[in-house]
Amino acid sequence: MTEHVHHRGNPFATSASATLHCLTGCVIGEVAGLMIGVTLGIGVWPTIILATTLAYISGFTLGLWPVIRDQGKTFMQALKLIWIGEAISIGVMEIAMNAMDYAVGGMHAESIFTPIFWLGIAAAVPAGFLAAWPVNWWLLSRDLKKCH
Repeated sequence: MTEHVHHRGNPFATSASATLHCLTGCVIGEVAGLMIGVTLGIGVWPTIILATTLAYISGFTLGLWPVIRDQGKTFMQALKLIWIGEAISIGVMEIAMNAMDYAVGGMHAESIFTPIFWLGIAAAVPAGFLAAWPVNWWLLSRDLKKCH
């Protein structure tokens, strides 16, 4: 395996950093979607779809912005650069987060003001990180995900 610039040093630390960056975007959208879904009482599957959609939007936004800003890329250039890594990473994260939140019962909460809602999120966030970390390591090692 050839060494890439972003792998100098510890590739596990680099992949953990990339995973935390991705998790930040996912959590913003995920929590917003869960809060909206639970508040409106729209049901589990519509809530999962809403939360996942918002996680992709916020995750891609946080992935695109540094590339546009720091590398002077246009929106489309930045999107072409990051889309595959972000799509896979966010997808894995969302599957783990939604599964954990569902298992804990957060999606079934009567209100966002109940402890079970926040317990679901508290369990989902580390589950998303742990599921996506090895995936991000693999994506980075094959140059399918860019550090930004």
